[in-house]
Amino acid sequence: MTPRHPPPPLSLERRPLRGLVAASVAALTLAGTLAGCAPLLIGGAVAGGAVMFADRRTSGTQIEDQGIELKAGSRIKEAIGDRGHVNVTSYNRTALITGEVPTEADKVAVEAAMARTENVRSTLNELAIGFPSSLVDRSNDALITGKVKASYVDARDIFANAYKVVTERGIVYLMGRVTEREADRGVAIARGVAGVQKVVKAFEIITEAELAQGSTTRGDAAKPASGPR
Repeated sequence: MTPRHPPPPLSLERRPLRGLVAASVAALTLAGTLAGCAPLLIGGAVAGGAVMFADRRTSGTQIEDQGIELKAGSRIKEAIGDRGHVNVTSYNRTALITGEVPTEADKVAVEAAMARTENVRSTLNELAIGFPSSLVDRSNDALITGKVKASYVDARDIFANAYKVVTERGIVYLMGRVTEREADRGVAIARGVAGVQKVVKAFEIITEAELAQGSTTRGDAAKPASGPR
């Protein structure tokens, strides 16, 4: 009798590569965020470090950004105590503040506290006035962030690591040192992701010449681009 051989394993090559990338990035982002590995989260998680991938910031600036996010916890605690849900994401020493606080006074106090934090060059205060978002809302935001990142990986005409993606209440905030073309393309891709309510640009704009030269300056002279924006 001819011995039977087990069927050959299914080849991953038969599955669309883009689907695998998208699913993997989205799942890892959601898992990391829910595990508390997102940037600083007051009132729901803890501060986590960023991994140094290929980046348009200097290594020193990346370390400064991590320090800003880590210090933010105590600064915000001093300013408003346990009131509210506040995220701080630092990119090239610009502190993006998102989340919810109960009063306008709290919003002002948080921004002032971050402005006094060592190494912070500027702040972008996007705090909303109202009740803290729910765990379900934050999970949805994490999933949207994963989908946007996956879409950047899928795109063939941009560098995915040039973008920092933050999502709050369905609003996607985009940070990074990018050219005008990359900024427009990044916004267009993010707007096409399911669940995105609005896209806010918090970029630093560099020229095509700077990009070609591989510029990794501290960005003090960079032209800011923020808005829906």
